[in-house]
Order: sequence, then structure tokens, then C-alpha cells
Amino acid sequence: MKSTLSSNRLTLTLASLEDLPFIHELQSYPESAEFNTLPEPKNIEVTRKTVSEWEEHHAKESIERFHFKISEGETPVGLIGINLGAKRYRRGEVWYTVHPQNWGKGIATEALSLVLEFGFDQLILHRIQAGCAVGNLGSIKVLEKVGMIREGRGRQILPLPSGWSDNFEYSILESDSRIKK
Repeated sequence: MKSTLSSNRLTLTLASLEDLPFIHELQSYPESAEFNTLPEPKNIEVTRKTVSEWEEHHAKESIERFHFKISEGETPVGLIGINLGAKRYRRGEVWYTVHPQNWGKGIATEALSLVLEFGFDQLILHRIQAGCAVGNLGSIKVLEKVGMIREGRGRQILPLPSGWSDNFEYSILESDSRIKK
């Protein structure tokens, strides 16, 4: 199973403690936390614990949670992940966050396309889904650009820093059209 995904511009590698300073900085930006259900980390030790848990998942023989660092050249620019559900359902859920200074550059769309390709071609998934706060217009555009379909709306399901938010539910099936990297 590939642990590195790449396009002409981006490289996705499994995140590790070596990436701790970048991950902590990324998760500490209020802009990044606005639509994130995880609270901003109080200190780097909180982030270290999270990333250590990611490394534990990556060390398993059968990985069920992938956490990738997104890099453009040598520069880390974001994080993206896919969490797998029960094997019989062949389902995964994606999430991502990009450093605010890199918003609007197509990085999330390109990285998500790579993860969808990985999910369908390597992990042999049938369905990949994502949730998105209804006010997160940037993320809505990303999900729809890669071919994900809005299926519904969950009422007040996301505990965001600003309060409870509705969530748009998106999915794409292995048989659906999607953009290619």
C-alpha cells in the first residue's frame, strides 16, 4: 500500500512527529479552527499527543486512519486524511485543512483528488463521504469540484467555536465521475 501520494505539484506523506511544528502552527490559526470541530490546541504537547496517535494508526499492519501532510515542493501547506469504516461497507470519510496563506490556490481540490483516487484504486472503497459546515463556502466548492454530491443536511451536528452548526453531507461513489489529477 502506498504511503506517499503525488501529483505534478503536491506530495502527500503520512504525517509524523517530524511534522509537529507545522501541524501545531496550522491547527493554531483561528481561520483554520473556524470550521473545525477540534478545538485549537492549548499548547504543543496537545498537538504532540494527537500526532503520536496518528503515528500509532500508521504503524498498524492494516491502517484504518490515514493522516497525510500536504507539501508543495518542500513546503508543508496542509493536512488531509481518510478514515475507513467497517470493511464490509467499503466506506471512507475524508477531511482536510490547508494553511490560510494557501487558500484559493486549488491545493485542497488537488489533494482531495489524490485521496479519492487512493481510496477507490488502492483501498478499493465503494463510497467516500465528507461533512462540511454549511457556512464553509470554500470547502463546499472543493467538495463539489471533485465530483462529490450533496446528499443532505444534518441539523446542528457540528460543535464549532462559534456554536452549533448544520452540516452538509457529501459523498462520491466508485462509479461516479470525478476529476483526475
